[in-house]
Amino acid sequence: MPFPELYILRHGETEWNAENRMQGALNSPLTSKGEADAARQGAILAQLDLTGFQFWCSPQGRAVQTAGIALGRIAAHIRTDDRLREIGVGDWAGLLRDTLPMPGGPDPVAAQYAMAPNGEGFARVEARCRDFLSDLTGPAVLVTHGITSRVLRRLVAGDAAITVPTAHGGQGRVYHLKDGVQSLLDATA
Repeated sequence: MPFPELYILRHGETEWNAENRMQGALNSPLTSKGEADAARQGAILAQLDLTGFQFWCSPQGRAVQTAGIALGRIAAHIRTDDRLREIGVGDWAGLLRDTLPMPGGPDPVAAQYAMAPNGEGFARVEARCRDFLSDLTGPAVLVTHGITSRVLRRLVAGDAAITVPTAHGGQGRVYHLKDGVQSLLDATA
């Protein structure tokens, strides 16, 4: 299935990211680094011709805060869509990652999300992301979360999109997806 051109942003660093806590449906505000992450994304996007693009955002506070900083001077209207929210981590929401089981394998962080008790699981995240993508009517800029970004990028650009070192959907970065190919517009930390 062909998809429209996309720019995908992950929200900036939050207080809980800095503490290495699972957030899921919970929220914590951006840190000063997170605000700088969002400003960097806005600077990248400001250099592009986004005529005809729609602007979409997860309704979760950290994504909305990021969108306000990154898109505030670019977008006339930013829509929210619940399908762009982060994966639910059930009973692990708010807990420190270091206190939780960490499976082995090639992608232990993703596996940790998948095993969260009463969590949403990847199949449901993929279903809502696929549904969102099928409803898009044209090119779009999306502000979302690490796991949701990862799922969206894999659906559009295949497994290769999530095998790069920044597969988590790096904060402060902008992913460009067009014709099934992903490129990273900012490779700085």
